[in-house]
Amino acid sequence: MANPEPLRQIAHSRAPLSTWLGIVLLFALFGVMVLAIIGPSPRGTDFEETRAKKRIENLKTLRDEADKALTTYGWVDKNKGVARIPIERAMELTVADLAKQKPAPAGPIATQAPAEGTAGKPETQGTAAAAASPAPTPPGTAAQSSSPSVASPSPTKSP
Repeated sequence: MANPEPLRQIAHSRAPLSTWLGIVLLFALFGVMVLAIIGPSPRGTDFEETRAKKRIENLKTLRDEADKALTTYGWVDKNKGVARIPIERAMELTVADLAKQKPAPAGPIATQAPAEGTAGKPETQGTAAAAASPAPTPPGTAAQSSSPSVASPSPTKSP
């Protein structure tokens, strides 16, 4: 085998300054060429402007169609006899129908049973009525009390 010393010397030798200067000048030349080609070309703002105009036209068309559907009479399905009416007229008819109807009575108001700690206190008329007719609770739900609950004492260990 050949002497490995010259191979090691070639592998570890430094490149001369002229080589590095040539590489830097090559990159600079490439950069100048790219700027010369790309620099004066138009940026394409015309494309964005046309897209913006098209979007505005589409939005105007959509709003005009929605306005027409809300303010004019027309058929939704002529075979089934379904028509549309202007929204203002529909609101007038709905208010008139609701004014003719008699209000329905409200359902019973659910009340809570008095807490255990209030047995010795005098009851007012409202709490007496609540105690006389407790509201049934649906299965699976616990009745929630608006009064503070009495906590059961926890067992304590004595020494």
